[in-house]
Amino acid sequence: MTYHPKSEFLRIMQERGFLADCTDLQALDDSLIAGAVTAYIGYDATAKSLHVGHLLNIMMLRWLQKTGHRPITLMGGGTTKVGDPSFRSDERPLLDESQIAENIDGMQQVFARYLSYEDGTGAMMLNNAEWLDELKYIEFLRDIGRYFSVNRMLSFESVKSRLDREQSLSFLEFNYMILQAYDFLELNRRYGCTLQMGGSDQWGNIVNGIDLTRRVSGTEVFGLTSPLLTTSDGRKMGKSAGGAIWLNGDMLSPYEFWQFWRNTTDADVGRFLKYYTELPVDECDRLGALQGSEINEAKVILANEVTTLLHGAEAAQAAEATAREVFEKGGTGDDLPTLDLSAADLADGGISVVQLIVKSGLAKSGKEAKRLIAENGARLDDAPLTDAGLMIDAAALASPIKLSAGKKRHALVKLAD
Repeated sequence: MTYHPKSEFLRIMQERGFLADCTDLQALDDSLIAGAVTAYIGYDATAKSLHVGHLLNIMMLRWLQKTGHRPITLMGGGTTKVGDPSFRSDERPLLDESQIAENIDGMQQVFARYLSYEDGTGAMMLNNAEWLDELKYIEFLRDIGRYFSVNRMLSFESVKSRLDREQSLSFLEFNYMILQAYDFLELNRRYGCTLQMGGSDQWGNIVNGIDLTRRVSGTEVFGLTSPLLTTSDGRKMGKSAGGAIWLNGDMLSPYEFWQFWRNTTDADVGRFLKYYTELPVDECDRLGALQGSEINEAKVILANEVTTLLHGAEAAQAAEATAREVFEKGGTGDDLPTLDLSAADLADGGISVVQLIVKSGLAKSGKEAKRLIAENGARLDDAPLTDAGLMIDAAALASPIKLSAGKKRHALVKLAD
């Protein structure tokens, strides 16, 4: 029999499809009804920006705060030095202190769009380096390590799959699950945090933290996971032909972010509206059930709503206006990703169109750009581009030119003043 939560937060999680597993759904529900609950999600600083794959859990934190509870965004300044081995086939490259600090700075820009950190009861931004960097390792092993069974650690699927393939798992990585479990214990001790959330792939790590906190402090704490997302055609959420869909505007323009959502597969529209927007569930279902050309307008609503949350209403409106200009009127639009060239770039006879396709981000390599041209997938100012040897000089850039890869990806190239 399906459990029907009484607390507003869990009801929203269930209705909108966020709920995969929970360690004790009824007890967590009772706790949420009894008063404000503090919950956290951890983010290791492995890149300068979060990406679309993180957005589902950021929305969980947003709903948590909107329903009267307190979210913690825990930056992994300490755990990033070790690297999470979960479901990886190889060891992550180790980052130094300055790279980790730079990545955290970049990642923090996004959270303020979704959460309020302003008042004393608002969200908290914490860094686990605050306690992990201070650990005295021998004392830590004696006090904390004794609660961990190596047999049990080896049984976790994330570890077992690596060992089954006879791929090396370093002792440094093996410590990761102990450190992440220790985070939950510290957050419980310091801030009364009683809930850890994350994706389904973090279930083992979350359960470790719950067990440790109960054993050391005798406190009842909970774990809740969201489903691991794939699109209806089986692709991992957040990946596109051009690479990761970053959330920082300096790594992916608001227009490209908007376009990613506008290109959602028909079958995913209703589901994504529930996950990534705050539109009522009934409206999400209605829009997701539309057919034919009407579903395209539902995709525009999805793109506008998601882009507004991250980049603001003006950016969403500008992206929509550009898209309509480019796709419906055959124009160039004002908001397309733009490559600015200097006079020096055009010295010695100009620059090849293959280089322009790569520099504008429409292909990852010259080889890929040439294949795009050979397969009739490239266009120059909406005309088929057939000559991979074409050179573009200053005269050709007297006015901006539009490059296209397929029907949906475009970029402007212009000569800087």
